[in-house]
Amino acid sequence: MNRPATGCAHGLVGQSPQIRAIRRLITKVSRNRLSVLLLGESGTGKEVVARAVYNANPRGEFVAIDCGSLVGTLMESELFGHVKGAFSGAVENKKGLVELADGGTAFFDEIGDLPLEMQVKLLRLIQEGEFRAVGALHWHKVDLRIVAATHRDLQAEVTAGRFRQDLFYRLNVVVVHLPPLREHKQDIPLLIEHFLDAGQSSGLPALLLGEELRAALLAYDWPGNVRELQHCLERMSALHSEGALQMADLPSALQYQRASSELQSLSGVFANLDGQLGGLPHFDVAPRSPVISIPESEKQAIANALAATRGKRGKAARLLRIGRTTLYRKVKEYGL
Repeated sequence: MNRPATGCAHGLVGQSPQIRAIRRLITKVSRNRLSVLLLGESGTGKEVVARAVYNANPRGEFVAIDCGSLVGTLMESELFGHVKGAFSGAVENKKGLVELADGGTAFFDEIGDLPLEMQVKLLRLIQEGEFRAVGALHWHKVDLRIVAATHRDLQAEVTAGRFRQDLFYRLNVVVVHLPPLREHKQDIPLLIEHFLDAGQSSGLPALLLGEELRAALLAYDWPGNVRELQHCLERMSALHSEGALQMADLPSALQYQRASSELQSLSGVFANLDGQLGGLPHFDVAPRSPVISIPESEKQAIANALAATRGKRGKAARLLRIGRTTLYRKVKEYGL
């Protein structure tokens, strides 16, 4: 990065109470080798926190294990390795991911996706600190820290019989809950600067974000969380050619939510104005049917506002609670 983002300790960008609390917890758990369970929606930064726990007190190697990608008959071999001749194609001894993490940290990402038969073997690894490679006769001792992460509700998975209760209790020693981005939106400005700087460092062109566009990024709920915000900024950087970004450069999901929010605001305005303005015609801002598009409903709202104010655009803009320039642009866009 050209310059470090403010509030980026442990690799976590932000100054919200939630992020500050996670930083404090990382500092505490880095002093020991207890198992850590990271819970949160996809894209909230679970691997960032896992690496932060390791980096706060580095020891050995950090080995990331994507449990969702471990499929088929070779899953056990990927985790624990195999000896020569263990199965067809095993022409030599091979170390597994667990052995590579010996002396360090094994990060089991999306551990909720691990099949039950592998959960038994992982339980043995945690309880006894040992594993047996496929085809081997002897157990192999290891010293490692287990950090696990999942977007699933593991307690519900236990109830449903898809996750072992004893393994859950072994993992559920130190729990870190990562909040979705919609619950700490005050960190979005810092995240934007962080990702824009990172993009420039990797060769992407610089972006100039206007206040209206920044407001749109702040208003969006980001169902994909921090990862979605990062990908959004990278996409705009890669596709934008020159000059300041426009609202039209935003991904369609953000444009749709922004238009929907504006319509909700318009609906509230006219609902509150009932009886306050004489001669104000009755109309519905929200579409009566799913087949009516957001632009059509917005056009109808603006047309009725102009009718209610007898064509006085300044008064109509105040009535709609939008800027006069925005109203002029919409009037031209809709041919009103």
